[in-house]
Amino acid sequence: MSASWLFSTPYCRRRRNNFSIFSPTGTVKQMFTTSSSSNPNNNKGAFTTIKEIATFEKEIKKSKFIAIAGHIPDEGSAQSFLSEVRDPRATHTCWAYKVGEQYRTNDDGEPSGTAGKPIHSAIASSGLDRIMVVVIRHFGGIKLGTGGLVRAYGGVAAECLRNAPTCLIKSKVPMGLEVPFELLGVLYHQLQSSQAEDIKQDYDTGKDGVTMVTFKVDFDCVQGLEEAIKTNCSRDIVFYKR
Repeated sequence: MSASWLFSTPYCRRRRNNFSIFSPTGTVKQMFTTSSSSNPNNNKGAFTTIKEIATFEKEIKKSKFIAIAGHIPDEGSAQSFLSEVRDPRATHTCWAYKVGEQYRTNDDGEPSGTAGKPIHSAIASSGLDRIMVVVIRHFGGIKLGTGGLVRAYGGVAAECLRNAPTCLIKSKVPMGLEVPFELLGVLYHQLQSSQAEDIKQDYDTGKDGVTMVTFKVDFDCVQGLEEAIKTNCSRDIVFYKR
């Protein structure tokens, strides 16, 4: 079954409001640490992600750390997000992202495991999905040590995510069914009640007086819609799902 991910405005909420838009330009080195599971789309029901880009800035022992967090719909969007927020003046540009069970981290010259992993841990602890967090560091001349770096990168990433505005996203399930012409009115009433989208008809079914109706509906409305249609149409209706 495929799914189309759409924002559902009524479920959006704003956390604390000390965030801002951040979009410098420049270049950044690429170094990857990768881990993955079988399918990045395992959460096919609903998930919470970031509604809009948020930032958090903190100075730690004269080094300036700037965390930028945002929504990425898939792994392919990570590079575009990085390009939007990177700063060529930065000493280090470290990041991590999570898309379903897939994630990647980047230490960008910091000691191994002191930047990308703490950022990813902050993402995992937040409960958010399909997000990327980039932490830019402007070195201030004082070394923080391994523990200090872990706390700095993980801390600013976590604070940025706590401040970020979030939104619940529900998957849309593509469905279809063949229905006699005389039951179209009943069917459309049920589809409207379930807020079905992308409703289309195809009369080329090879059957007299029968049309194919396809649509998309929220994953948590599927069972109720099927039962309502079967009850009100009083026919043996076969549903098709993709």
